[in-house]
Amino acid sequence: MLLDSRQSEALLAVLDSGSFEQAAASLHLTPSAVSQRVSAMEAAIGAPLVVRSRPCRATGPGQRLLQYLRRSRLLEQEFFAELEEDGGRPLSVALAVNNDTLATWLLPELAPFLIRERLLLDITLDDQDHTYSLLELGQAIACISSQPLPMRGCVVEPLGFMRYSLLGTPDYRERYFSAGFEREAARKAPVVVFDRKDMLQANFIQQVLGLPPGSYPSLYIPAAEAFLNAVRLGLGSGMLPSQQYGSDLETGKLTDLAPGRYLDVHLYWHSWRVQSPRLEKLSAEAIAAARRVLSQDGADGADQELA
Repeated sequence: MLLDSRQSEALLAVLDSGSFEQAAASLHLTPSAVSQRVSAMEAAIGAPLVVRSRPCRATGPGQRLLQYLRRSRLLEQEFFAELEEDGGRPLSVALAVNNDTLATWLLPELAPFLIRERLLLDITLDDQDHTYSLLELGQAIACISSQPLPMRGCVVEPLGFMRYSLLGTPDYRERYFSAGFEREAARKAPVVVFDRKDMLQANFIQQVLGLPPGSYPSLYIPAAEAFLNAVRLGLGSGMLPSQQYGSDLETGKLTDLAPGRYLDVHLYWHSWRVQSPRLEKLSAEAIAAARRVLSQDGADGADQELA
């Protein structure tokens, strides 16, 4: 069967916006018209595609169709862009990446390529353990994830790993760990956590000291730069990658609270096996950039290791 373009457009708008009302506004239609188009598509396919909740979300068949529609739209946009005499309009690519990747190496490394190829990134941020699900849900056409196994129809390439150490200011260390990184002292020491999905600090403290999550005070700072600043201000300790804290250890601004202990988070590039030409170029560029910046020794191992 051939998919109806207006029905496909309505389905994408509903799942992107999360509601029939917002989809209607973006398409300059009434909510009733959008609902009719989505219902007609469901009838033609013979399966429900949208869970009519708040926000609306895709069913299983809807997720698979969404994946197809996003790739189809990208190929169509790229085709028409190449027909334009001025070299083509900018092409938007939906990526799902983790916060620390975006805060450190991704844009500086890719900027010249993105400008040259006239690519616009539509980035969704999530924890590296959860970006994979955004690709699975059809909300992205490529992702950077800690998941080493490819999804069906996709390919995966190892990028390297980011090494995280538990850092704090010298004053913080003196206040809480003057006698060393010890279990009872850690019960009183505040820890900076990115958000409720961020398990780096919890995993590290549990593996090193045997303290379960909730055994110590935590503050939540869900922004990469503010997270780093909170640690630098002495508000708490935090797991930071070397790409982010830079020379802070050498200058004495921060100190390693558990020398010789760290977590390696391995990252992988996931994309569809069948890609548009420019997405193929983006994949190759992102993989090469990551391998220039990230640590590579043992990068094919488990996604998290405690040394």
